[in-house]
Amino acid sequence: MNQHQAEEEVLGKAYDSRLMRRLIRYLAPYKLYVAVSIILLLFISVLQLAGPYLTKIAIDRYIATQDISGLSRIALIFLAILVVTFFLRYLQIYIMQFVGQRVMFDMRMELFSHLQEMSLSFFDKNPVGRLITRLTNDVEVLNEMLTSGIIAIFGDIFSLIGIVIVMLWLDFKLALVSFMVLPLLIYATILFRQKARESYRAIRTRIARINAFLQESIVGMPIIQIFNQEKKNLGKFEGLSHHYLEACLRSVFYHAAFHPSVEIIGSLAVALIIWYGGGQILKGALTFGALVAFIQYVNRFYHPIRDLSEKYNIMQSAMASSERIFKLLDTPVEIKDAELPLSVEGIRGEIEFKNVWFAYNGRDYVLRDISFRVRAGEKVAIVGATGGGKTSIISLLARFYDPQKGKILIDEIDIRNFRQKELRRYLGIVQQDVFLFSGTIEDNIKLGENKINFQQVKESASYVNADKFIKKLPHEYQEDVRERGSLLSVGQKQLLAFARALAFDPKILVLDEATSSVDTETEMLIQDASAKLLQHRTSIVIAHRLSTIKDVDRIIVIHKGRVKEVGTHQELLQKKGIYYRLYQLQYQAEKGKIFA
Repeated sequence: MNQHQAEEEVLGKAYDSRLMRRLIRYLAPYKLYVAVSIILLLFISVLQLAGPYLTKIAIDRYIATQDISGLSRIALIFLAILVVTFFLRYLQIYIMQFVGQRVMFDMRMELFSHLQEMSLSFFDKNPVGRLITRLTNDVEVLNEMLTSGIIAIFGDIFSLIGIVIVMLWLDFKLALVSFMVLPLLIYATILFRQKARESYRAIRTRIARINAFLQESIVGMPIIQIFNQEKKNLGKFEGLSHHYLEACLRSVFYHAAFHPSVEIIGSLAVALIIWYGGGQILKGALTFGALVAFIQYVNRFYHPIRDLSEKYNIMQSAMASSERIFKLLDTPVEIKDAELPLSVEGIRGEIEFKNVWFAYNGRDYVLRDISFRVRAGEKVAIVGATGGGKTSIISLLARFYDPQKGKILIDEIDIRNFRQKELRRYLGIVQQDVFLFSGTIEDNIKLGENKINFQQVKESASYVNADKFIKKLPHEYQEDVRERGSLLSVGQKQLLAFARALAFDPKILVLDEATSSVDTETEMLIQDASAKLLQHRTSIVIAHRLSTIKDVDRIIVIHKGRVKEVGTHQELLQKKGIYYRLYQLQYQAEKGKIFA
């Protein structure tokens, strides 16, 4: 069973006791508020029962005797009940909306905290859009259930029980007559529940298939357009959309049929009351006011049942959303700190990979028996063809992933024995694709680290030549770089990344050279900044342009996931092996650009 099929199994559930118990736990911190809300609903239900009974008194006691003052008193009591009911209803809704918002806040915090603990392999498997939906739409659906679903059901139960008690108290026989249609109502409700569940499952599964198709089509749009598959793809989408339309129309039919069915059954109950109650009035066994009150109570009795279809929708959506949310929360954290992690005051910065094997999935290894050592303070470059495993080495060193076999050591200590936060405090990584957050330049250099003051930010930027362009900006260090740094060029982003790394002053620095083209002046600034950044620390450079690594202490050549050559620039050229061929290819390519 694939992931989509597994999700489809739970999309039609309207109630799951296991999920419900888990959801209720989120209400535990606010149990006092919930209790007050339920008590308020009880009072509201009692007050609403008074309306028809006051009508009975008004008709039988005051209208029949033409007592205007008595009618006035009843009207004032009625008005007072309406005012009190209004304020109690307002308070009850406000309390539950407050609880719902707090529960949403708690749940989103728990989800986001859990996401931040997940390894990168988790994000490789889960699309960003799906995760965002879990934290936004799915949580919002649960809020609607907690505030409008569960609590509203309490109010409905109180009302139904109260109406039954009052009707039996007013006239036992007439109450039994009005309940004669209940078997029809129960049958209609059960039938609706079965059909609605089937149609709801069909809707959810078919929209899930549409979402999967859209995701695949949008990502693969270049291939679709290159091979002129637009018409065929549109046909597939039309088929999926048509199936979804059929499911929606079927659901509309059941919901449209249920509401008038309840209306008809309720009207039938009223007809029975008029027939039997009218006869009782003619016999003098029932008052006209009691008959009117009964009709009002019956109408109120069927009102929450008419709303059942809406509540059923809310519960179905909530069960599907909660299943997805809890599935995310139950996903285990693959990379955890050791039970007894080592606490190290400082490190020298020696790095060693010992017989490391690594695959992103299954046994398709991208690194095969990798072994090398970088001495403390040494500058080492790692080179190789695209897809050879260079970037994977960075990810393993930062413990974004764990190797399937082998060890990675820092100062002869397995990095799995460090706390992840401590390990990454010693490690600085400048990636080729620089990511900037929305906010100011200062914010993007210090990343909220309180220990880094503004003076250190300026010194770091100045040292790596970033201040040259920063000072030209209207607000300098307070300039908003916008989402993903869209205000800045590729080269400027690279210089900011250098400033960020320097501000945190890591003992070990990994520099993944940018492959994007920049102008000559910016290229010189980047190379100068890179040289400064690599000083006085253990450094690993993932090199894409071999002309920039002539002065490193050693070069490690990775080919098809294995270490093939190790040496200085001159030593490797003299070997005339893989490094020599890579260097010649790049030299010829750059020479061709110059004369083009």
